Amino acid sequence: MGLPLTEEAIASHNAPRHEALADEYDSLGRALARRGVDIAAVKAKVAGFSVALPSWGSGVGGTRFAKFPIPGEPTDIHEKLEDCAVVQQLSRATPRVSPHFPWDFVDDYDGLRQEAAALGLGFDAVNSNTFQDQPGQPRSYRHGSLTSTDAGVRAQAVEHNIECIEIGRKLGSQALTVWVGDGTNFPGQQSLGASLDRYLDSAASIYAALPGDWRMLLEHKMFEPAFYSTVISDWGSSILAAQELGPKAQCLVDLGHHAPNVNIEQIVARLHRFGKLGGFHFNDSKYGDDDLDSGSINPHQLFLVFNELVEAELNPRQGFDPAYMIDQSHNVTDPIESMLSSAEAILGAYAKALLVDREALTAAQQANDVMMGFQALRQAYRTDVTPILAMARAEAGGAIDAITAYRASGWRERKAQQRKPVGLGAGIV
Repeated sequence: MGLPLTEEAIASHNAPRHEALADEYDSLGRALARRGVDIAAVKAKVAGFSVALPSWGSGVGGTRFAKFPIPGEPTDIHEKLEDCAVVQQLSRATPRVSPHFPWDFVDDYDGLRQEAAALGLGFDAVNSNTFQDQPGQPRSYRHGSLTSTDAGVRAQAVEHNIECIEIGRKLGSQALTVWVGDGTNFPGQQSLGASLDRYLDSAASIYAALPGDWRMLLEHKMFEPAFYSTVISDWGSSILAAQELGPKAQCLVDLGHHAPNVNIEQIVARLHRFGKLGGFHFNDSKYGDDDLDSGSINPHQLFLVFNELVEAELNPRQGFDPAYMIDQSHNVTDPIESMLSSAEAILGAYAKALLVDREALTAAQQANDVMMGFQALRQAYRTDVTPILAMARAEAGGAIDAITAYRASGWRERKAQQRKPVGLGAGIV
């Protein structure tokens, strides 16, 4: 199996754009030099940064009312890997895929790992699914999974998570992400205290099955599908659970899993302070858990999150090695284009955070100089880092203008002729 796109096609796309990019890059380099910033050093950091793609993100999502599939949409993990390889070839920042089970079940995981490697991909954290029933499943998760009042349901959910660990070992993963939709829709439906006890007991059984070099990433979510209470609803519940489970348990921050206007960057700083910052699911939101493209609504918040991450890099706590992944629902766009756009937004936020004058920021903070502390961040944020990102991509063999190159490749049109169509969906209401 060869790579989806040819090196010649990408080089042909880049050729007429190199001169303009070099001019813009050199101009930015001179401007940054006047600020005491070495553009090459920033580019090197950007080139070394990567974010995983979700296997499910290569397909079209669904609204609450309908799913509108597009021609050429992937129908299985093999086709998903092909599309993720296209994103990696063009962006050079997404070399890993995070699979989700049972959606991505196959018979031969050693073969799947080799297939991914031939496409230039590896595997990131594996994700379990106990938030929906599957065909032939003996027991239902209607009233909860890891927190169910039925011991048999809890055992089934634990067994599935352990199965995901075993699959992950074959794929070369080193982390399990656990998110449960468990909770209640009515006051009095369940004991709020006992349900957390059941979660901790189930999670401890999963934790005990982790290989020595693995992490268990606990993902919180404020609401949906439980709208009165969710068992792991916020970063406080998540960090308390992670602390009780042990050092291999850490907290995963999904940018959409918070109440509107919550200070997510402060949560990042707090989790890092206690050594429990395990990773991120990048997306964006306007109203709630919208799973919009990263940086599409609030790019400044994304920058502020990365400002804290750069601070953490400079002042690392033991075990600081966050897992980064895109987690979006693409309802009205081509998923490949959305993932390319999000990868650029994420790397752009990181690059801007690297431009912050840390010495000036610290001095302003120590002197209680509010305006100059703010200006230290604002100067970095308003810098156009596009030339740095494009040059890093081009030097790694990627496309200077990734979305334009993707459209010129005709990939979606070819796949529309080769892949079987995805059926219409009724949505979730």
